[in-house]
Amino acid sequence: MNDVHELLDRAADEAGAPGFSTDAVYARAARIRRRRRAVVSAAVLTVAAAGAFTVARAGGPADTAHSSVATTPPLPTGSPTTSAAPGPAGTKAERLDALLPPDVGEIEQVLILALTKQLPPEQATPDYLGPLDGEYAFRKNGGVGYLVLSYEDRKTVTEKTGRPADPDGDLCTEVPPSTFRTHCTREVLPDGRVLTVWNDPMQFRGGDDVRWGPELTGRLVQRDGSQLLVRSSTGFESTGTQGPLLDAPPVSREQLRELLTGPEVLPPS
Repeated sequence: MNDVHELLDRAADEAGAPGFSTDAVYARAARIRRRRRAVVSAAVLTVAAAGAFTVARAGGPADTAHSSVATTPPLPTGSPTTSAAPGPAGTKAERLDALLPPDVGEIEQVLILALTKQLPPEQATPDYLGPLDGEYAFRKNGGVGYLVLSYEDRKTVTEKTGRPADPDGDLCTEVPPSTFRTHCTREVLPDGRVLTVWNDPMQFRGGDDVRWGPELTGRLVQRDGSQLLVRSSTGFESTGTQGPLLDAPPVSREQLRELLTGPEVLPPS
């Protein structure tokens, strides 16, 4: 199983084990996580649908039944144990929404494990290092797809794989038979970073009758050994599904490229 598949496969295969977990978390990341978990936990207690932060597109068709219960909580500016330094304006879903075109649909932040395993928020919330790291549902034309975004610093990648992310590696030629990787493209950016994007028909079961639809998967490797991982999935089918699969991944190949190569998805340097 490749690195990127861990983003959603853990949600399907590892009940009780949060996705994106790290063995050692920096103090800064811990402070961010405590603030964000407080937001997610409050939303889950208020909203029956496992805690969703919804952004309705202006001018788009409204999902009345859904938007009547999903609200966007305010972003906290600090916690009692940390200095109250202001964070980025808006919720994660709102900031992600601003980076994508209007036709991607309605965006909400969700917890995959809460949906597929009915876990409580404290067990379903992954550890986040990046400013837009998270699990997002995209509602469009009656269907629901998902985007999972994760930044992993050099330390996290090394602890997980035994070595930092290698920009000289070529995922398009290193294809394990079990991945069914197709239409793989590798692009070396002018600054030396390497972006790889491919299609995956997801021809395997996720476990516990959770079946994932086709997806686009991407990895951006940086020269410092860190990496950004993303999955743009057409959705899943199980008892916890939020709706039918989308006809195509919610974020296209071109949109994934623009998202991954932008500064908004990286932690402050």
